[in-house]
Amino acid sequence: MRTHLRHGAVLAATTALALALTACGTDSDPDTGGSGDGDNADPSQPLSVAANPVPHVAILEFVRDNLAEEAGLDLDIREVTDYVTPNTLVNDGDVDANFFQHQPYLDDFNAQQGTDIVPVANVHLEPLGLYSSELAGADELGEGARVAIPNDVTNGGRALHLLASEGVIELADGVGAEATPADVTEDNGITFQELEAASLPRALDDFDAAVINGNYALEANLAPAEDALILEEAEGNPYANFLAVNAGNEDDPRVERLAELLNSDEVRQFIEDTYEGSVIPAFEAPGA
Repeated sequence: MRTHLRHGAVLAATTALALALTACGTDSDPDTGGSGDGDNADPSQPLSVAANPVPHVAILEFVRDNLAEEAGLDLDIREVTDYVTPNTLVNDGDVDANFFQHQPYLDDFNAQQGTDIVPVANVHLEPLGLYSSELAGADELGEGARVAIPNDVTNGGRALHLLASEGVIELADGVGAEATPADVTEDNGITFQELEAASLPRALDDFDAAVINGNYALEANLAPAEDALILEEAEGNPYANFLAVNAGNEDDPRVERLAELLNSDEVRQFIEDTYEGSVIPAFEAPGA
């Protein structure tokens, strides 16, 4: 049997929704620097960053505790568990930056919400993986198997492409990153259930297998490099997670300072030592 999940490691989707609604109703703080005018930001003010707990908050805490003071940066870390609230907070000016997402997700969010959030610096890759509480290999999936995948467009498509790359399913020719279960041309008897990404580890025992984002797998005490039945390759992977801000805030000196620290040798070493291949440094420029 695969590694057991830690009970309660990930908050329920309803909690994430409540957080998102709260963020939508929060008045902007004029001191956050989230006005879209980075050149005029006060470099002496704290830089607030919304981030998912693992590994994002852990990486930011390493920077705050070991590098920020010497760099003259006062880092204010805001922990958020879902994939909607961090962008809502940045868009509304309630935080200066966020750290949780990859380019395909941000592109879709901007298109759907009419926001103008931009990447500043890639930091790491969290390989997406297929997990099971019962199965020893992906080849055991077949007729009657139920597999849960993320319900957001980009990560759902990413999950299906992962399964197709290993021959578990087949996708229609030419289908892109936004593939859905409707694009599956050969399912080998497998049915798919789309769930909010944060809830997937908690629901794993209800399915034969689930495709889980790396950060939520880590929060649930899974080790992607060891526990995943299938794991994404790092080379050529477009899903690096990055620091992001409202367009116009890229030149905020505090943001530039944090970007440099997140791409430092010290952070690379911290990621490699702490996550042992389950999180991979990815310091190339966004879009590279």
